Amino acid sequence: MRFPLKLRGVPAAPLFALVTVCAALAIATPATAAMPALSPAVQAYVAHAQPLLAITHVRVIDGHGARAREEQTVLLRDGRIAAVGSHVDVPEGATFIDGSGQTLIPGLVGMHDHMFYPAPRVNPAAKEAIYPEQASSFPKLYLAGGVTTIRTTGSTEPYTDLELRKAIDAGRIPGPKMHTTGPYLEGKGSFTPQMHELADSTDARNTVNYWIDEGATSFKAYMHITRAELSAAIAAAHARGIKVTGHLCSIGFAEAADLGIDNLEHGLFVDTEFSAGKQPDVCPDTKAAVAHLATLKVDGPEIRALIKHLVAKHVAVTSTLPVFETFVPGRAPQDARVLDAMLPQARVEYLKTRERIATMKDSPWPQAFQLEMAFEHAFVKAGGTLLAGLDPTGYGGVIAGYGDQREVELLVEAGFTPVEAIQIATLNGARFMGADREIGSIDVGKAADLVLVRGNPAKHIKDIENVTLVFKDGVAYDPAKLVKASEGTVGLR
Repeated sequence: MRFPLKLRGVPAAPLFALVTVCAALAIATPATAAMPALSPAVQAYVAHAQPLLAITHVRVIDGHGARAREEQTVLLRDGRIAAVGSHVDVPEGATFIDGSGQTLIPGLVGMHDHMFYPAPRVNPAAKEAIYPEQASSFPKLYLAGGVTTIRTTGSTEPYTDLELRKAIDAGRIPGPKMHTTGPYLEGKGSFTPQMHELADSTDARNTVNYWIDEGATSFKAYMHITRAELSAAIAAAHARGIKVTGHLCSIGFAEAADLGIDNLEHGLFVDTEFSAGKQPDVCPDTKAAVAHLATLKVDGPEIRALIKHLVAKHVAVTSTLPVFETFVPGRAPQDARVLDAMLPQARVEYLKTRERIATMKDSPWPQAFQLEMAFEHAFVKAGGTLLAGLDPTGYGGVIAGYGDQREVELLVEAGFTPVEAIQIATLNGARFMGADREIGSIDVGKAADLVLVRGNPAKHIKDIENVTLVFKDGVAYDPAKLVKASEGTVGLR
């Protein structure tokens, strides 16, 4: 959930992390392929649902990291990609979509994409921080932003997430394919009453098994979990073919890798192993940890050794740059789309906090943010697997869908080429979850999960925001209608 950062004059801010336990394909995987039967409520957002579609004269970025291909035709049949190329025979009866001046990319695979959002806080000093489920707005906004698959990476309402997944898969509501987590695996010291605090290793093991039986396909370990509890959770999850991730604090990244964790959230921002006087199983002062982080160098011995260790242990890292960007004074762009999505009260409180952060002096966040971007680039160049997400927590400045787009833009700023950043945000996530035979790239035979954007993100990555159509299992959704239905509600529902 939240990473309680005490910034001068700024309320403690949540940075929800994810102990993800991604299920093996045999365990409750989201529905894929085949044209679904859609309810009238979903059909209201659909632009095309014909079984045979031909997208012509389109630029294709396939998700494999290869250069963009111009003047392509992509044929979709019965929810799947039937053909891709410069010379495709289009059968009679196909519906044509003119892709001139546009680019087709794989649907984004959001790997830290919660279904909750911070409510306007009453008293953040007390245990009153609440993260209500955005069961109406977020499924629409993820889809409108081109996110066709998400891993929820931490849940405050796991039963709600599971029921949302069922409703989306059944075609009753619009939304992305969902890989759902169980509740946070948190130790003693949680900041919200929405989290169960584990009693011991037995509790950790039983919690994992219970929620796998209920349908969870991932878990997220959280800030105050102990090494014994995390070890028990990992063993229980791995025995059932499920992966575990974590937003940690009491446990350092190298320790977690040695315990067998599969994925680590957020990167260096939450790795406390470099903190002076770090005690085993104790979460140190997070403000001091960030301040110390700002003094490190990506080519220094500490970070070089960490990267080598994570790569050797095959531990993936999830980048969530958008939420951390909001803590850097004067950095995060003030996006009108984001403000329009918010509940008025949430918008007012967000802007007040943003203004306070903008006036901060001697903040460690500019240096820490640059270090994190350099770390992510170095990690990939060393052979590490980087995943992408947004984390719609913090103090409310990161919104479903829009934040996923911003994440890709920030990966480019971190040094990746646009096609590399798109691969990180699509195929890498699909591979990590074992779903890459179905999603993650534009290949014949895969589910037709695609995003049509105006412009050329291979040259101007910000064009990724210009979404004109989003295809999920071959059904083309109108992003403008999805956005319109969600405006002014984020923070409420």
